[in-house]
Amino acid sequence: MDTQQIERAAALLVEARRTGNLPESLPADATPASVADAHAVQDAVTGALGKPVGAFKAMAPANGEPTRGVIYGDTIHASPARVPAALVPQCGVEGEVAFIFRRDFPPRAAAYSRDEVAAGVDACSAIELVTSRYRNPDATNLEKLADSISNGAFVYAAPATDWRNLELGKLVVTLTVNGAAVLEQTGGHATGDPLGIAVVLVNMWRNQGGVRAGQFVTCGSYTGLRYLKPGDVCGVRFEGLGAAEVTFAP
Repeated sequence: MDTQQIERAAALLVEARRTGNLPESLPADATPASVADAHAVQDAVTGALGKPVGAFKAMAPANGEPTRGVIYGDTIHASPARVPAALVPQCGVEGEVAFIFRRDFPPRAAAYSRDEVAAGVDACSAIELVTSRYRNPDATNLEKLADSISNGAFVYAAPATDWRNLELGKLVVTLTVNGAAVLEQTGGHATGDPLGIAVVLVNMWRNQGGVRAGQFVTCGSYTGLRYLKPGDVCGVRFEGLGAAEVTFAP
């Protein structure tokens, strides 16, 4: 994509975030053709909105290219949270393990090691709220990536400092809706290694200004994506990491 195409795509997504006027999808001549294109659109949206980035979401498939999305500070909530359903109209939820950065990871040439990242973060239970800025439910994966992988908001539990002895890929996770358990299982994360996702994110961001203390990264769903409705209360508990809860305020 050239600069004009990136700016055209970004303008549509900015308008959707500001007004709720959702495009069907991105125009054919302003649709990302690569992960780099989609990340460029994300960054253009962030620049146009002028909002601080308070968190990231990241994915690092075993046989694919790592991707990331940004989560704006005004959409980050401590648990228990009430989030107006009008702001996240799809009411999508995913139970995830997230990390809060306790130190800066500034730009540098050398990659950050797993041990460095592990020493500089605390872990927590989290709920990612999912909603799209497209009306077309079949938007391509690259279109979704340009839209920060459909992030709507982020709810986090109190971070735990004693998480390093936990087997994060084998935690017991319970998802509840309106007080009733709808899922209870061991594990469920796509790679079994959420910390590894955090390491990938830190290193993806080394050339983007670095990561700052106080920011979060949420590292992929254990529970799959479920769509709820206004008025519903969703909770997720990870054994050893506590629980997060969100109410979709009607």
